[in-house]
Amino acid sequence: MIKRIKKYSSLIRPLIILFDLIVINVVVYFFSDKQFFNLKFSIYLSIFWLLISYYTKFYNVYRYTHVLRLITLILSQFFVFLLAFFAYFTIFEEGQIVNKQSNIVFYFVSIITLFKFIFFFLLKSYRLSGNNYRNVVVFGKSKSAQNIASIFEKRQDLGYRFRGFFTDKTNVTGHSGTIEQGLDYILKEDIDEVYCEESSMSREKFKQIRIFCNKHKIDFSLVPENKAIYSKDFILEYYGTIPVLKPKQLPFERIETHILKRFFDVIFSFFVCLLILSWMLPILWIIVKLNSKGNFLFKQKRDGANGKQFYCYKIRSMKNNVLADKISTTKDDSRITSVGSFLRRTSLDELPQFFNVLKGDMSVVGPRPHMNIQTKKYLNEIDNYIIRNSVKPGITGLAQVSGYRGEVKEKSDIENRVRLDIFYIENWSFFLDIKIILQTLLSVFKEEEKAY
Repeated sequence: MIKRIKKYSSLIRPLIILFDLIVINVVVYFFSDKQFFNLKFSIYLSIFWLLISYYTKFYNVYRYTHVLRLITLILSQFFVFLLAFFAYFTIFEEGQIVNKQSNIVFYFVSIITLFKFIFFFLLKSYRLSGNNYRNVVVFGKSKSAQNIASIFEKRQDLGYRFRGFFTDKTNVTGHSGTIEQGLDYILKEDIDEVYCEESSMSREKFKQIRIFCNKHKIDFSLVPENKAIYSKDFILEYYGTIPVLKPKQLPFERIETHILKRFFDVIFSFFVCLLILSWMLPILWIIVKLNSKGNFLFKQKRDGANGKQFYCYKIRSMKNNVLADKISTTKDDSRITSVGSFLRRTSLDELPQFFNVLKGDMSVVGPRPHMNIQTKKYLNEIDNYIIRNSVKPGITGLAQVSGYRGEVKEKSDIENRVRLDIFYIENWSFFLDIKIILQTLLSVFKEEEKAY
């Protein structure tokens, strides 16, 4: 079935990256002078290989990538990596490079390059035999739309299975139905990708198709009628000689984003737990227990990434009550204890969530998780709310440092919160996370209207 193929396809790139890292370290171990091989050298090579591949886009090889593009990627990657390789000896070994160290470069360059080409052509051969394919449909009536449909039918090595050509113009040769019929067909036949030619349909129809694809998580690409419609939101790719505009990859669609963010989360949370929580939690435990009866920690089920449920931890700031999972906190809420009021104003009640981060349920920065009852409500009321659940929830987030925290009094409050959360997801960067963390720390020392 298609879903099984999709599942294994997503593993191809991570496995290739792992293979390359193993090759580099194994070659260095067996062929380098043992006086130079150590853990520091191994970590140095692995980190720089990943960093360089990120900027050269070494692993951005797709089913439509031309062999000349592959050669360019290999040359770019190894040129920069070799500079980093020899720089190690200049920086850490005072320029000591012996012949044997220089020779190992030839080995791992040859092995990785050979593997890259073998895998590239084996995968094409595998697709020619009818495997690892993606089901596609085309919307539009222009010559460009017909050309891309023709490419899919003729170039089986690309791994696309053309399933239909849809347009409201009935006089177009080879069409399979109207646009509305095409949208129904997409869901029935488990279509993976949609290619749309914009100039031959109304803006309303085009917008309808794109929103439909976003809602059902179907890859959307634009087939340009001419180069005048190129947009900064799209990347130009070529299927043979036919130009196709593909939406730019969002940060969280790249595996390196998740690796970097998880690495930072673990390191940052570990030091917070070690340097702050190790002495602060025992003190807060005594104060909370003396102030009111009940458990020190409060846990509540929340939605995590992709709807996965987890227990979110907080320091209890309320008296025990049966409405904790049904009604969110309001101003002058009688359920809040005197100590709890201070904890909530300073956000100290959120500190146990660093344990959630270490467990992998949350991130330091991300959209704040809402109560389950609120999530069910907002899913039906707020457009694109579900997008928030595509990443791990955070202890703090862009919406919170922008003034949208706490109680939701009006619909515009949650709409603005969702808008900022989506902006964060679409524009994530490591430095944006650092900025949000710093703003969160500063907010602890100033009064905020909704900090209750």
